[in-house]
Amino acid sequence: QVQLVESGGGLVQPGGSLRLSCVVSGDTFSVSSMSWYRQAPGKERELVAAITSAGGIHKGVDSVKGRFTISRDNAKSSVYLQMNSLKPEDTAVYYCHTSFPYPEGSWGRGTQVAVSS
Repeated sequence: QVQLVESGGGLVQPGGSLRLSCVVSGDTFSVSSMSWYRQAPGKERELVAAITSAGGIHKGVDSVKGRFTISRDNAKSSVYLQMNSLKPEDTAVYYCHTSFPYPEGSWGRGTQVAVSS
């Protein structure tokens, strides 16, 4: 069974930065696509960014382009989301997702990000 544990969330002022991390258990990480999603109160979950097993990047919502960067470290079974120039509208619970097991994949429990002065 795959388990995902996110970390790195918190409260930050507008314009600040955070780096989210997600560690994945098991031995399927290197062959799995990884994604970050977010869900704000009262809104649907949306794709922030995704990265394939080969490192190809798929961008999600337009609102984070140029500010958020997804990356992965297969040796550490980890995926990261570097978030810069944070805005209040980035406030949400951020979830890590892996494509394994197919086809639904697996989700982490999420980490809260709050952007407020």
